[in-house]
Amino acid sequence: MMKNVIERAKENDSEHKVDMFRVKQQMDYSFKKKYAYARAWEFYGHPEVAGSCYVAVGGLDSITLLLFLRSIGIDVPAVSVSALEDKSIQAVHKQLGVEALKPLKSKVEVIREFGWPVLSKEVAGKISHLQHPSEKNATVRHAIITGETGAYGGYRKGTRMKLSQKWLEKFGGYENESEGVNYSVPDFLVSDKCCYYLKEKPCSDYAKQTGRSPYMGLMASEGGRRQKALMLHGCNYISKGTKRSCPFAIFSRQDLLQLALDLDVPVPEIYGEIVRDSDGTLRTTRAQRTGCSMCGFGVHLEKRPHRFDRLWERSPGEWKMWMTHVDQLPDGTWYGWGHVLDYIGVGWREPWRQFEEQLVIGGGGNRR
Repeated sequence: MMKNVIERAKENDSEHKVDMFRVKQQMDYSFKKKYAYARAWEFYGHPEVAGSCYVAVGGLDSITLLLFLRSIGIDVPAVSVSALEDKSIQAVHKQLGVEALKPLKSKVEVIREFGWPVLSKEVAGKISHLQHPSEKNATVRHAIITGETGAYGGYRKGTRMKLSQKWLEKFGGYENESEGVNYSVPDFLVSDKCCYYLKEKPCSDYAKQTGRSPYMGLMASEGGRRQKALMLHGCNYISKGTKRSCPFAIFSRQDLLQLALDLDVPVPEIYGEIVRDSDGTLRTTRAQRTGCSMCGFGVHLEKRPHRFDRLWERSPGEWKMWMTHVDQLPDGTWYGWGHVLDYIGVGWREPWRQFEEQLVIGGGGNRR
């Protein structure tokens, strides 16, 4: 009885935190900018941080964070695994004095050893469980196929642990015999471990070596695995094992782009320009999001020209390698992202003429 009361209290507290966070997300840009200022300085002055911080820098969001922090008087080291980023982002990192860290493994090594980063981190993690069955993950695998959690999860049914039917059809065949289903099995591995080896571990090692805690440019509005954590823990999170600050947690994409304009942030070429459409909406004329050139998380949700089309525009040689010559199938045939995209139903082949205007011109617009 007492256990149920405590669990309900925790659920109510979590719901309250999420509700309050959403209220802040609905506030205007002026409020959010002041809120970010307050949270950034709050973290800097926390007794367990005491100014020993750094900025984890990647694309436009975190570049904007770095310049925002500098604009309010917080001048701390900035680090990045810059080698993973587009060359135009690397150029801005160099311009801003960002220290380059080295990934633990190369991009190709991570894919060959662990698998392809496709669909989303959450979905890739589930597929990886199916591809690496063990006694320890048997309950999890059952939940991924059926949504039933078993005794460990309180015998719940229809949970979010279950893969969507679309992806069960493509990746659930590893459990055909045990679950009495008839799903397909791909001829390649899937993994959510790429970010850990390429970005997270190098930054974590830097933090341990220097005793510094990170400012990060994460926003809950971007969704993904971190959204709920940001809503529950807020901009600043201080615990025994974790110290981090996300001053932009309540920002929308529009807030971020407006701040970038206000601060005259150098926009890497891969994004094009920040423009305002006739309805007042801000956007970048080329890439809306960037990341590692080998990352496929979310590509199935993008309209063409998608990220790999734009990679073809920037670097045809790199595109050809990633599309066709990364790893070998069991019969020795070389394959790449093209094979994986075919399997999940994402187009990537020619003709390119249908995207030429969008790729080169970027759709126009009026700056500011």
